[in-house]
Amino acid sequence: MDENGIFSGLKVLDCASFIAAPAAATVLSDFGADVIKIEPPGAGDPYRNLPNLPGYPISDHNYAWMLEARNKRSLALDLAKPEGKEVLRKLVAEADVFITNFPPPVRARLGVAYADLAPLNERLIYASFTGYGERGEEANKPGFDSNAWWARSGMMDLVRADEDSTPARSVAGMGDHPCAMSLFGAIVTALYKRERTGKGSEVKSNLMANGLWSTSVLAQAKLVGAEFQPRRPRERALNAVANHYRCRDGRWLILSLLNEEKQWPTLTKCLGREDLTDDPRFATKADRHARSIELIGIFDEIFATRDLAEWRKALDGTGLVFGVVGILDDITTDKQLIENEVLVPFESDTTLTINSPIWIEGSTKTRPRKPPGVGEHSDEVLRSAGYDDAAIKALRASGAVG
Repeated sequence: MDENGIFSGLKVLDCASFIAAPAAATVLSDFGADVIKIEPPGAGDPYRNLPNLPGYPISDHNYAWMLEARNKRSLALDLAKPEGKEVLRKLVAEADVFITNFPPPVRARLGVAYADLAPLNERLIYASFTGYGERGEEANKPGFDSNAWWARSGMMDLVRADEDSTPARSVAGMGDHPCAMSLFGAIVTALYKRERTGKGSEVKSNLMANGLWSTSVLAQAKLVGAEFQPRRPRERALNAVANHYRCRDGRWLILSLLNEEKQWPTLTKCLGREDLTDDPRFATKADRHARSIELIGIFDEIFATRDLAEWRKALDGTGLVFGVVGILDDITTDKQLIENEVLVPFESDTTLTINSPIWIEGSTKTRPRKPPGVGEHSDEVLRSAGYDDAAIKALRASGAVG
C-alpha cells in the first residue's frame, strides 16, 4: 500500500485559473503531488471571486475555491516583475509539471511559454490548456466552458426539450471538470513517456476539442452524412420505455430499457398493470413503438400515482434499468456517494467535498486539505527553493512576492 499517494514527491506548478487546468492539478494533488498554486499578490486568482458573481449560490464558504484549490500551497507571485519571473524560472528548474491556461500572448509577455521554460528543465511536463486550440485564427481567443465547450460543440443546441425550445443553458463547471480529466490524462501519459525516455514534453488540450468529443456520437453521424430527425418533445418520444416520467411528489425518474422484449412483462408487473402485458396495442416492440404517444400517456398517469421513493422501492432489484433525475438536495444523504467515497470529508473537519472520479488500488488518496489563503505558503515555498530570509524580504519589498 502506497501510504503517501502514487504521486508523492511530484512537484507541480499550477499557473492557471478558471477551472479545467487548475482542476487537473487538483487531481494530481489527490494522489499525493505537491501542488504550488501561483497567483497574483493581493486579490489572488480571480477564480476566488466566482461565488460573488450574480446568480451564484450565496454562502459563507468559498465553495468554488474549496473544490479546485484543496491540498495546494499558495505562492503569491507577480510574474510581470523581473524578480517574479526569476523566482518562477528557479521553481521550474526543479518542477515535474507546469500547468497553464494563460492565452498565448500572455504567456509570451510573461515569459512562461513552452519555449521559455523547456530549456530550464529537460524533464519538465508542460501542460497547456486553451479555449480553441493553439493554431488558427481563434488560437488567442479566450473561452469558458459555456461557450467553447457547450455552445461550440453543438451540445447547447442538441440538449433541449425539443426543436422549438430555446438552446439549453449550461451550469457552472459542467464542461471544465471533464476537460480537467483530459488534461490530467495527458499529463500522466507524458509522465509515463518520461519514465521511458527520460525527457519531458509539452501536452495540450482545449475546451473546443473536449466539447466535440463529448458530443462525438452525433457529430460522427453528421460526418458520415447520417439523416437526422427533429428532436421530439418528451410527450411524443418514439420509445415509451426510454423516457422520463413525473411522480406524484413532482420528482422525475427515467426508464432506460434497451432489452424491452424481455423486460416488458417485468415492467408491467412493477407498475401494477399486468393487463398491459398482453394488450394487443402493446404486445410487441413494434406495437409499443408505433403507439408510443399513447403508451407515454398511460405511463404518465401511472407514475403520477406514487412518490419517487415508492417507485424506487418497486423498481429496485427487478433488473429494470432506470435512474432518478437527481436534485442537489439529494446529495448529502446519498449513501451510495458516501460508501464509494465520491463524497469525502476535509481533513480535521466534517465538511464534505467531491472526490476526483478515479481510484487506484493500492494507492492512498490524500485526505482533502482546506484551500490556502493568498500567499499563505510563499515563505515556505521560497525557502525550499533556496531563498534565505534576506532574499525573501527583498522580493517582498520589490512587490514580486505577496
